[in-house]
Order: sequence, then structure tokens, then C-alpha cells
Amino acid sequence: MLKLWPNVEEIPGYRQDFPEEIPHLTPFLLKKEKPHGAVIVCPGGGYHHRAEHEGAPVAEWLNSLGISAFVLHYRVVPYQHPVPYWDARRAIRYVRYHAAEWNLDPEKIGILGFSAGGHLAASTGIYFDEGNPKAADPVERMSSRPGLMVLAYPVIVMDGEFAHQGSRERLLGEAPDPDALARMSLEKNVSANTPPAFLWHTANDASVPVENSLWMAAALSRCRVPFELHVFPEGKHGLGLAPNLPEVAVWKDLCAAWLKKQWQI
Repeated sequence: MLKLWPNVEEIPGYRQDFPEEIPHLTPFLLKKEKPHGAVIVCPGGGYHHRAEHEGAPVAEWLNSLGISAFVLHYRVVPYQHPVPYWDARRAIRYVRYHAAEWNLDPEKIGILGFSAGGHLAASTGIYFDEGNPKAADPVERMSSRPGLMVLAYPVIVMDGEFAHQGSRERLLGEAPDPDALARMSLEKNVSANTPPAFLWHTANDASVPVENSLWMAAALSRCRVPFELHVFPEGKHGLGLAPNLPEVAVWKDLCAAWLKKQWQI
């Protein structure tokens, strides 16, 4: 376990009444001769929990592609926005700071998220900064921009009929601040600086409507951000690697080809 902040006193927004919610990374590091890429994995769970099948198995799959991985234990309820975002942003800085030590390419630090974890991943790609060069903490001097994003059946929309109400309420509360609601409706905030993205969804997802991915793809297209989108006709929400649904499990092969093209591996 790699703690994102060394001491609880340094964790922004830390609550002593929930000591088990310590943001950290579980590493799946490869030993390679040359610097290589790494992906931070954000399991889904509606900002209520972190689904195990969208964590370690995904990191192991990335390892099979020659990519190191880190599963992010980001804070969920009772924590709300912007706490999960703080954790994900810090995770990118942390991995980038340790890139030389772990033989990683600091320009090849990506993020992958499922469902609400996809919302978190996309948030880091939209709201990033280049770090504070004057920060006393050297980790905070690092850029928080992911080099790419993989968004699996992501929560994107936070308002209207296509929003996932559970994620919205847990992240923003039952009566969200209008400014926060607008900011976290990610399809409205993509820019030309948003990283390239790979998205996949199922057309009949009954929990997070496919419009979440469609609208995100449309926003990326308007901003001329490179993306790849795959929509599969059938499949319930939360499939992860989809081991029991081969017609959807091909997303892994499609994503692997995309990752190899992005990073020339």
C-alpha cells in the first residue's frame, strides 16, 4: 500500500471518524529494462464503495500488456466532492513523482475508470494543473494531467434524465450547489486540452445510460480531442472485464490496440 499523503494530518479533508478511508494506491509494478507506461485504475461503485472486480483484475490485465498499474483507493461516502477528485489528482502526481524510481515514463501516466470511477477519471482529465513549482511538498510540483483516459461505462452526466442519481447524490448531495453541478457535468467542460480517450458502453445499460458516453464523445469531438468509442448492443452495467460475456469482452482487445498506438508499445 502506497499512501498518497504520508501522514493523516496532511490529507486534505480527512475525517477522524472514518479512519479506514485513507487514500492510497495498490501497486502492480512491472520490472522492465526501459521506462514504460502506467495506468491508475479507479474502480466504480457509485461513489459509495469501490468494486473489487474493477480493481486488481484490471491491473493484472494491464500488466499483461506490458503496462504497470495502480489501483486507487479513493474516498467515497460520507466524503463528497471535491475529495475523491483530490485523491485522484494526487495519485497522478504521486506516480509521476516516483516515475524514475519505478522506471516509468512520466509522459505515459494514464487513468482508467469504471462507472463512477469513470467520472472520477474524466474529472482528472478535464480539471488538471501543471503543479505548483513553489510547493514545499515535491509531489505537489508535478503535473496532475493524465496522458490518456480509458472510460468504461462512465458516469458523465450529472443533470437531467440521463444522470445516475446515486452517484450525483453521494458526490454532490441531495440539493447540489448549481455551480458544482455544472462543473461536475463533465460533458459541458471538455476542452481542447483534455487528454485522448477510449470509451465503451453497452446500449441497454439500465443503470448509467449510454448517453453518458455518447455525450462525452460528442464533447471530445467538438473540441477536436482524439477519442475512440465502442457501444455494444447488450450487457448489464458493471461488467468490468466482462469474463462471461465474450461479445463485450472484446473491449479489452480494442483498448489494448488503442493503448499500444497511443504509447507506441
